[in-house]
Amino acid sequence: MMILTGKWNAAVGSTCRALGGAGLLVTGLLAANLLWALQASALETSAREAILLDYDTGTILYQKDADKPMPPASMTKIMTVFMAFERLKDGRLSMDDTIAISEKAWRKGGSKMFVKVNTRVAVHDILHGIIVQSGNDAAIALAEALGGTEEAFAEEMTRRAHEIGLTSSTFRNATGWPDPEHRTTAHDLSRLAVETIRRFPEYYPIYSETKFTYNKIKQGNRNPLLYKNMGADGLKTGHTEAAGYGLTASAVRNGRRLVLVVNGLGSVAARSREGEALLDWGFREFDNYNLFEKGAVVANADVWLGNAKTVPLVTDSDVLLTLKRSARQKMKVSVVYEGPVPAPIAAGTQLATLKVSAPDMDDVTIPLYAAEDVDQLGVFGKVGAAVEYLVWGSGG
Repeated sequence: MMILTGKWNAAVGSTCRALGGAGLLVTGLLAANLLWALQASALETSAREAILLDYDTGTILYQKDADKPMPPASMTKIMTVFMAFERLKDGRLSMDDTIAISEKAWRKGGSKMFVKVNTRVAVHDILHGIIVQSGNDAAIALAEALGGTEEAFAEEMTRRAHEIGLTSSTFRNATGWPDPEHRTTAHDLSRLAVETIRRFPEYYPIYSETKFTYNKIKQGNRNPLLYKNMGADGLKTGHTEAAGYGLTASAVRNGRRLVLVVNGLGSVAARSREGEALLDWGFREFDNYNLFEKGAVVANADVWLGNAKTVPLVTDSDVLLTLKRSARQKMKVSVVYEGPVPAPIAAGTQLATLKVSAPDMDDVTIPLYAAEDVDQLGVFGKVGAAVEYLVWGSGG
């Protein structure tokens, strides 16, 4: 087994290793979707459930009972809206389409858009009524229009949620109205937020709107972070007696996005305070570091009985890692492979593994592939290589 190691070069913001006596400088521009969790932190929150993650890398910066089933309250409506966004994207629905308001939708209690029974409301207004005003009436009207009944739509929500990775979620309604079987997790809600932002950039900005007026009634967005000048641009609050006060949020600073879910808080003030504190901590303590661009040569592996002495090793995607700022100078990388590698070698064959380690993070392993073909030597070439090996050894 051959192991080549090196350290992070903070001065130039790139990875620099001494491989076989030759310096190699590699930079990365885009993100590979690497998902790994950092070790436990001293940070604490009064939220009953919480998760904070980096949008680009999927790295979990903090979690507290993030996979524990919980009532999501009105954060459910992110999934309700997701279903509508999909239909808008593929053309099955238009913002100008109108939706009938049933008596069931009109009578529903809790937060309301204040639609009128037996009227028709444009999808554009319904979506604003759900996202900005958290209208239960609007959510039920949308569910009935898209699913026939709210119950059938909730079953469709659950199926679709499982398809996109929300495997711990079960929806029984479109609003988050209390139901003992209506459950999700903070982790699932964070995934839903990421999918919403990634899939629907043309519709996601609705989540950042701070007010909406319908039927001459102006209501403000309940997301407290939108008013704090901290880069927040979504998503949704929730509250019931069983759920407590919750928030699924996202914020962007200097081109870097974090996603947060907190739930089970005791008050509106606590929701605002804890949401702001966790996001501030995530932006302050962590950063993203570009390591490799797709196709960049990471190392050269020795070849045995080939028409080339070495074969370049590359990644098949760009690599971006999230690290604690305090840990970046202690980051180490190792290239591990069984060598020398016997020829013939086909381009694209996995030959090695890149291992990245740093304090307070789980090791990350990334496969490395042959960048080009290496043919096997002919009979005379093999004889010459054998003689060379006998005379000079493996370093000849």
